[in-house]
Amino acid sequence: MKKVAVVGIVGLPACYGGFETLVENLTGNVSDDITYSVFCSSKSYDIRKAEHNGAKLDYLPLSANGIQSIPYDIFSLIKCWGLKPDVTLILGVSGCIFLPVFRLFSKSKIITNIDGLEWKREKWHPLAKKFLKLSEKIAVKYSNVIICDNQAIGDYVTSEYDTINTIIAYGGDHVIPKSNVFVDREDFYFSVCRIEPENNVEMILKAFSKTDKNLKFVGNWDASDFGAKLKLKYSNYSNIDIIDPIYDLEELYKLRKACKGYLHGHSAGGTNPSLVEAMHFGMPILAFNCSFNRYSTEDKAMYFSSADSLVSLLDKDHSSAFIVNAANMLEVAQRKYTWQRITNAYELTY
Repeated sequence: MKKVAVVGIVGLPACYGGFETLVENLTGNVSDDITYSVFCSSKSYDIRKAEHNGAKLDYLPLSANGIQSIPYDIFSLIKCWGLKPDVTLILGVSGCIFLPVFRLFSKSKIITNIDGLEWKREKWHPLAKKFLKLSEKIAVKYSNVIICDNQAIGDYVTSEYDTINTIIAYGGDHVIPKSNVFVDREDFYFSVCRIEPENNVEMILKAFSKTDKNLKFVGNWDASDFGAKLKLKYSNYSNIDIIDPIYDLEELYKLRKACKGYLHGHSAGGTNPSLVEAMHFGMPILAFNCSFNRYSTEDKAMYFSSADSLVSLLDKDHSSAFIVNAANMLEVAQRKYTWQRITNAYELTY
């Protein structure tokens, strides 16, 4: 029996983001010869379980996000010394500054998913960016296996560090219910994301303010001044529906199923879970023009780089190109982004 310890997520059951959904599905589809131990933040769970999906849960009294993610990950690695796992799976680089010390006292195979080049994100202070870049460098040097979720990140690791890496994306088929749920198609486009500048939220809103096309946009608008200002400004447009966060998968399913197309503005982060999830609905994808999104969609979506170029795409939404786009997105999703495929790929690295 191979023992795998997971470091770097909020915890299980999944309640936060892409890495949590990844571990939810790794443990839910696990092979018979593998067991998981997962470190969880007690700050995020009122009810604490001993196990989930057969994985043992170990709670730490720190937040898994923000500045506390660094001691949270380091404390998790220290506890791994006692667990003595065969494999330590690290998701993100926050605590990787500790890897040189960890390796002195552990024979565990270290597998690190370096995430989406965190140090490039606009939200970080310059000092935080330097720290994350250093952590990334140490992660690449001291890990046995480096996992990248997108070929563009893999190419970066190869050129920056001359290091072999393994490309494993995310699944998205968990958003499709096993029993068919009928939802009428409606006349609106849809987008959902964290409201941050790097997700080109303002670019998308500006484009729709110039058209009569309808948009429903879900996000954490009130979490920042940036989001609050956009919410105040664009709520005045009758064709733009600014919607507060929705965490219910059934409600999100209805919106995704009913919309006529999906807007994806992310410019960083590798393979974005929200994109591969949308692709499983077989609808047209209009994505920001960057290497990450082009790799994820195999250059078969439609791409915009400004509000005006997005308007030009929207003006052609009755063309056959949109039908072809939708069919291509479903084909790519079912071929590349299923959780069983992703689980098998991770287990091969163990």
